[in-house]
Amino acid sequence: MRILGINCLNHDAAMAVVDGQEIMWAAHAERYSKIKNDQFLNWAIVNEAMRYGPFDMVVYYEKPWLKKKRQLKAGQYFHALNMKDLPSVYLRQFGIKIDEYATHHHSHMAGGYYTSPFEDAMTLTVDAIGEMETMSIWDNEKMIGRQQYPISLGLLYSAVTQRIGLKPNEEEYITMGMAAYGKPRYTTFIKENWLKRNNHKGVPNNDLTWATDYDLAASVQKVYEDELSKIVKKHCKKINLVISGGCALNCVANSNLKRNIWIMPNPGDSGSALGCIPAITKQKLNWKGPFLGQDIPGEYPVDSIIKELKANKMVGVANGRAEFGPRALGNRSLLADPRGPEVKDMVNAIKKRQKFRPFAPAILLEDVHEYFDMPQETSPYMQFVGTCKYPKEFPAIIHADGTSRVQTVTKEDNEGFYNLLKEWKRQTGCPILLNTSLNIKGKPMVNDKRDGQDFERKYNVKVV
Repeated sequence: MRILGINCLNHDAAMAVVDGQEIMWAAHAERYSKIKNDQFLNWAIVNEAMRYGPFDMVVYYEKPWLKKKRQLKAGQYFHALNMKDLPSVYLRQFGIKIDEYATHHHSHMAGGYYTSPFEDAMTLTVDAIGEMETMSIWDNEKMIGRQQYPISLGLLYSAVTQRIGLKPNEEEYITMGMAAYGKPRYTTFIKENWLKRNNHKGVPNNDLTWATDYDLAASVQKVYEDELSKIVKKHCKKINLVISGGCALNCVANSNLKRNIWIMPNPGDSGSALGCIPAITKQKLNWKGPFLGQDIPGEYPVDSIIKELKANKMVGVANGRAEFGPRALGNRSLLADPRGPEVKDMVNAIKKRQKFRPFAPAILLEDVHEYFDMPQETSPYMQFVGTCKYPKEFPAIIHADGTSRVQTVTKEDNEGFYNLLKEWKRQTGCPILLNTSLNIKGKPMVNDKRDGQDFERKYNVKVV
């Protein structure tokens, strides 16, 4: 059975195609529209999806009438009474008719559990909000506990993100990065005053007016870590744990959990375009990796990359199928030599990011434990942090607390990227490459060959 899964009309729209247990294709709408976190579909992505049709079924990632019920409860009457934003109405323009609806949290759970290597596992779904759920706990496919709106760890984190001047539902990862530069001075205050309130419209501006942005970030991060650890310890009794929902991207919190952990590389709402399909079929998916999007054919250009790295310390790579998820993993990457104090500033200047922010290291799995103390054996999707044993040698990939968001690479994960890291180590003695997404702040990642050419021309960075 060939099924089309859809997520749209929220943030970060996406589509996915599954045939039986095989994932054929999955992609973000933003990569085609060139609008960051685009909530709408466009004809380019729809036409790409239709190449994999015809479809036996179309599945949508949430139940709109339950969502409208929550909007009524929240006093969002304009949205609740607006029938034009019903997905069934919206999708008519593309000639798409929805056959089945999965709930928001069921889609999150299924995207994690049915792609995992586990047969027996607990799944913890944490996000800002679904239809009503803000957190759900699953024993295999069965929900055994939930937290409902308005109480939400995810909304709290987003509200503090907004409070410190960043974009909620988009820049929470910057809040997580800022936390390393602050002190969790206000953890107790946040737990006592903000944790159990409705933060849908933000946290009170007249609270903690003297607090620095860095200390607020550190405090909300500590609250999130404490609460997540408490929930896992109390409710997730099995050694195998799946984490899903947008909050699963908090790699610092993930690293504190003493479990065998699986996180699908696109655990947020866009990943639910894929997750809603097994939510209906209840079939395990044959997970082969996140490279599911637009293809740029050709051999992985190992020699060209190394030549450019040696000459200019930085190079863009656009090769193979695009990653499904927010993190570049070697196929749509900006790579750099992580050695030297100037590298971080050089890459941040190109990407128009805050100067304090370091980058992720990519390293062969066989080398990772020589250079990092890791909480998990593998981290192929940058979902855990490790403490670097030689921080002075690699300043561009080290946070203020000495940790790095590590990507481990095997031949099975990505053969081209694996060969590059192996050859880079052979020629330079350095086992690490700085790896960040091939995009500029506020813009989607490079998707196709033309995007790569545009990036090269605009930012004077060679893209191979």
